[in-house]
Amino acid sequence: MYFKFKQKKPNRLIIGLSVLLITQAGNSAPIFDESFLIKKNNEESIQQTINGTVLDENGIPLPGATVQVKETNRGVTTNFDGEFSIEAQEGDTLQISFVGFETHEILISDKSYFEIQLETDSASLDEVVIVGYGTQKKSDLTGAVSSVDSEEFNKGIVSNPGDLLQGKVSGLNVTNSSGEPGAGQDIVIRGVSTLRSGTSPLYVIDGFVLDNSSIGVPTNPLNFINTQDIESINVLKDASAAAIYGSRAANGVVVITTKQGKKGRAQMNLTASTGISNIANKIDVFSAEEFRNVVQEIGGSLSDNGGNTDWQEELTRTAVSNNINFSMSGGSEQTSYFASLGAQDQEGILNNSELQRYSARVNVSQTGLKDRLKVDLNLTASRVENERPNANSIIPGMLQLNPTTPAYTNGEPTVFGTGINPLIIENIFGDYSNNNRMIANISPSLEILEGLTYKLNFGVDYSKTDRDIQFIPYSQDPDFALGSLETSFTTNRNTLIENTLNYEVERGDHSLNLLAGHSFQQFFIEAKGFYFSDFPDNGVEPRYQLGEARGEDATHWSNATKNELQSVFGRVNYTFKDRYLITGTLRSDGSTKFGENNKYATFPSLALGWNIHRESFMENSIFSNLKLRASWGKSGNQEIPSKQTQPSYGESFEDNDIYPLDENILTRENYPYGLVFARTANPDLQWEETTQSNIGIDFGILNSRFTGTFDYFIKETNDVLLYFSTQDPIDEVGFRWQNIPGMKIKNNGLEVALDYQSDQSRNFSYNLGGNFSYITNEITDSPFTIVTTGSASGAGQTGATINGYMNNRPIGNFFLREFNGIGEDGFNSFTDVNGDGQIDNSDRISAGSAIPDIIYAFYTNFRYKNFDLGLNFNGVSGNKIYNHTRMSLFNKTQISNSLNTTEQAIEFPNEDPSNSNTVSTRYLEDGSFLRLNNATLAYNLDPNLIGLNNMFTNIGFSLTGQNLFVITDYSGFDPELNTGNSGDSKSYGIDYYTYPTPRTFTFGLNIAF
Repeated sequence: MYFKFKQKKPNRLIIGLSVLLITQAGNSAPIFDESFLIKKNNEESIQQTINGTVLDENGIPLPGATVQVKETNRGVTTNFDGEFSIEAQEGDTLQISFVGFETHEILISDKSYFEIQLETDSASLDEVVIVGYGTQKKSDLTGAVSSVDSEEFNKGIVSNPGDLLQGKVSGLNVTNSSGEPGAGQDIVIRGVSTLRSGTSPLYVIDGFVLDNSSIGVPTNPLNFINTQDIESINVLKDASAAAIYGSRAANGVVVITTKQGKKGRAQMNLTASTGISNIANKIDVFSAEEFRNVVQEIGGSLSDNGGNTDWQEELTRTAVSNNINFSMSGGSEQTSYFASLGAQDQEGILNNSELQRYSARVNVSQTGLKDRLKVDLNLTASRVENERPNANSIIPGMLQLNPTTPAYTNGEPTVFGTGINPLIIENIFGDYSNNNRMIANISPSLEILEGLTYKLNFGVDYSKTDRDIQFIPYSQDPDFALGSLETSFTTNRNTLIENTLNYEVERGDHSLNLLAGHSFQQFFIEAKGFYFSDFPDNGVEPRYQLGEARGEDATHWSNATKNELQSVFGRVNYTFKDRYLITGTLRSDGSTKFGENNKYATFPSLALGWNIHRESFMENSIFSNLKLRASWGKSGNQEIPSKQTQPSYGESFEDNDIYPLDENILTRENYPYGLVFARTANPDLQWEETTQSNIGIDFGILNSRFTGTFDYFIKETNDVLLYFSTQDPIDEVGFRWQNIPGMKIKNNGLEVALDYQSDQSRNFSYNLGGNFSYITNEITDSPFTIVTTGSASGAGQTGATINGYMNNRPIGNFFLREFNGIGEDGFNSFTDVNGDGQIDNSDRISAGSAIPDIIYAFYTNFRYKNFDLGLNFNGVSGNKIYNHTRMSLFNKTQISNSLNTTEQAIEFPNEDPSNSNTVSTRYLEDGSFLRLNNATLAYNLDPNLIGLNNMFTNIGFSLTGQNLFVITDYSGFDPELNTGNSGDSKSYGIDYYTYPTPRTFTFGLNIAF
């Protein structure tokens, strides 16, 4: 959205009346009630101007403090010198508040000037953290929990919660699969602990547990969340924090809390932003003139078409993204509310690439029965519309097409003699998905007795996705002459019912919190679709003329699954003298995904904590906080396909699966289909189980201006689930999901998070900090030589192993031939590892892992008066990337055939143009990088300066840059990626025609009133 600012000043009377009407519309009194007008006139007749200065405990002015006339909509903020001016009348009460200080109230009499000194709010040093099924004071936490508030989120164009967290939490690695808007993400907490594709953490939004199953969208399923609605995100990392979620917590838990209303005056916020994106890093292919010279130098066949085309420029664009959100919140003694509307239109840097999201949210909280009854209602609805280009055609086109070929001829995309112009693909290909999703949950709680509270949590997550993938008929190319359409419909329903009892009691030095609960969750997924081909070339898209399809290869399909999860759980938190802490958790889960013999599993955890700084011998120490934590526990993982323990049957003509024998039937085709096993029963299938131990230290010195956390953890996964051969000659199927006996996945690591804040009350203040994680990963006791995860694609390459799981190696291990250069004969030279004189698969070596050893991030924020500047960096080290794009395109064969490439293709002058591009370490590169992923310059305009302080409480402007630079040795578009092929197992670190990453600049406006 573009914003045009006119020089004409706003009509304050019109604005004032508008605000009055909006404000009064939410009140019970009629807007034009006569008594109301008389009352307002009387108030105005005796109002006076109150001036003052707000100071901290040391007498230093506090700029930005809020001064409000209690129980009214009138409020201002202090200027750079802590001064304020506000209209009030005798008998009014002024409320003065500032983050980190206790709220102060002053009764207005005949005095017109006040000097107010605020005191530090000790409670703010002991904030409440959202954990599973409740909250805890940060000082009482015994588990490893990282919290990120909305003020700390990454700014700019963000599509989902993962974008907010990148670089913010130690031990958390967020990897975008590509630069596409809303692209899928690999979010890994404390190392990969499973071999399957289900590596994502469990997501909980306002107490509602999401399902990690696909909802039919080709991009990130979390794109439905309006990130502007999120108040905080807590990451539960160790078993003590996560085990309360039992069978789904092995990969960690991400708890998302959305914004809630607060008691006090109503507040409205309008935010709007416009972002401009361009390709961040072009690959250095040859220009047209360089191309002509190189082809001739190597003796290739030059096809000079007289043009000078930069295909990366032609096939990318300057993308414009717009975002607008409106929210309002407020509350009384019994009721609070938050409501929002949002619209985001994010263009990708490839044509026909766009993500649009429309969202609405209402959060309401109501109390009654003298505050013993509380009802929370959360409702969100969204529509996500996603258009995607054919990246697997566009990306190789922009890198390999002859730069002497004009992109257009007579204003139309050039028609090639062989192959098809990607600009034409843009016109005839379409991939459209529309997802409508609604999540609603209601949570009434009743305090039955003092300290004893019952709570019901009932919610439904309903999602429906339609997707069309089509090719419009294009008669000039035989491969696309007929046109086609593939359509799918997916419906997901997730229903949750939870009942909990919570008992809290404090007696002297003892504090006890008991939690007991029961949870039932049902998941239903229904999918259906069809495929048609051979549409008339009449200018109408195939998706709009199904009845005109004439192809004989039409197909249709449908399936449905229903899973249920039933759990009982309990937790005990005990504190003695606010120093000694114990947390014990036990959860038992039963899942329909597992067999009759192992349907239930139990996941315990135990954690201890010691607030050392509260000991008498620490009274005069430098520590404002010093806590030692230790925990142990188990959690599970059930992310496998449904029905894997049940037998399944199908019909087959293969292997003479025909019956019954009939002497009157002479040909095989006249027999009925044979009934065969598609899957045999497996009643012993059970959860993966991850055991984790953790020891940590939290500290704060210099009155908690310098804080930090150190954690060391060990994770070990047993009963590993994998789809592999049964190695049983009697089993008719051969492959099925099984627990691998004895196999283990081990992760251990060190996490460090540090933060320093200067005196925030001064005109100039700053804070800086960062986090660092070192994680080692290893598979042990594997019965397999290798389980392939990433494999090659393309002519002559399909199926060749790139990486996989190997014994005593990390996950994502590259298993390749070792490239030694080009031999005297002009062909590849590889190391003969076993010395048998032959080069074959037995000569492959372990060449490194796609999983980084080190994950780090650091940030710095500066504030001068009303200006803010924030810089956020993140990076990884110790990982490799297999450049599959380079292997497929950047070779001497390409350039000799008059296709473009890079300097890498002519690295060896004596290389024979017919040399094969074999999977090997030749294409394995260092994946380490350091990125400036986010920089924001913001200015908060004091409404007093423009005479709008009676209408607006804040006017903010911001300029944000994303992905401003990357320091890396990787030669592809970007080192943060994963677009490799994988089946039931997860692939890592393969770059295959990856959608380029954009660089984005966003201008934002925020108005609060």
